[in-house]
Amino acid sequence: MNNGVGTNTKPVKKKHKLLSLILVFLILFALLLTLLAFIPSGIPGQSILASWFSSNIPVFTVDEFIFDVGRNRAFAHSNGYIAAVGSLGLQVLDSGGRETLRDSFRVEQPAIVENHEYFAAFDIGGNAIRMFRASNIISAIETDGVIVSVSINKNGWFCVVTQEQGGFLGTVTVYNSDGIPVYLVNMGTGYVVSAHLSPDNEILAIVNLSDTGSRITYYNGINTHKDDPDYIFTLPDSIIIDITFITNSKILAVSTDSLLTIDSDGTPNHIYTFTDKRIGGYTKTDDFIALHLYDYSIGYSGRLLTLKDDGAILGEITTNREIIFMSATGKSLVLLLSDSIVSFNETLEIYPIFGEGYSAASYVLALTEDVALAAGDNSANIFRRGEGD
Repeated sequence: MNNGVGTNTKPVKKKHKLLSLILVFLILFALLLTLLAFIPSGIPGQSILASWFSSNIPVFTVDEFIFDVGRNRAFAHSNGYIAAVGSLGLQVLDSGGRETLRDSFRVEQPAIVENHEYFAAFDIGGNAIRMFRASNIISAIETDGVIVSVSINKNGWFCVVTQEQGGFLGTVTVYNSDGIPVYLVNMGTGYVVSAHLSPDNEILAIVNLSDTGSRITYYNGINTHKDDPDYIFTLPDSIIIDITFITNSKILAVSTDSLLTIDSDGTPNHIYTFTDKRIGGYTKTDDFIALHLYDYSIGYSGRLLTLKDDGAILGEITTNREIIFMSATGKSLVLLLSDSIVSFNETLEIYPIFGEGYSAASYVLALTEDVALAAGDNSANIFRRGEGD
């Protein structure tokens, strides 16, 4: 008996059919993702699926880069662009080996620095500087004094250290990202080695050497003229090799016997000391610091270690081979040895690396975590990292 009440099963069947189709689609989609996770993308060590989530990483599609900038070449890279400077000038190539910039000028001792897509090529002991990006020259400068060093902060502001004839022991000129000079300091005591500007363009830190050690001279608020520094940090009986701002006020310094941070009030914190070793090399990324330390003995015995900014050791291994050059980017460290190129991650787990032409190389440059450039005066070849053991 119906009692006038009917039942309609069609909507229920349609709902079940729709859910079944969705379930089938999800299963097929999961299988597709699994398949893409195992299919190589053309980037060594990276699947097609992984490449979808790393589109900002440039793909280096050639095995050799052709630079013709003369002798004594130095290299830097940023976001898929490789810049080279040599005795005949500078040249920039993109990740496919195509030229994006060239400028000819004579250089006796070529050097180059880079930070966040800004480059500076210069002549150590000479007078020529070219500030540039991947496809345009920002400024071409001929200094009055001889060039000692150049640095760039993350905003593209440049610090140029020169030694003038007579009077001062060093002059520091700060240029903004348009290549316009905005601040100048003449140092009357202590030979100036380098100068660095904080990421917020507010603090200028100048490294000086004296007969008794090293010091860092600070000038706060570079938009105002001042004759005297705000404060001076002194490190007696040691030479500061390099400094880097790790925050707007804190500096990481590498000396001949320690790795230390210096707070904004001048308080030092020795995060790693190596008085029983001599430093052979140093490089840094946002993820780690790498130190190569030699034993005080005959040969190349020593150790290689990676650390965080607070001094926590990530990895450490002993070495007994000559390390000609070292470079790092992201979580990857690449070493150029006398007979090979070796790649590590930040904990010093070794990875195989493949390519040809290392025997002519005097320079190695980590381009991505999987790709490195080995270069000399006659070749510049790509090496790619394989899977770890």
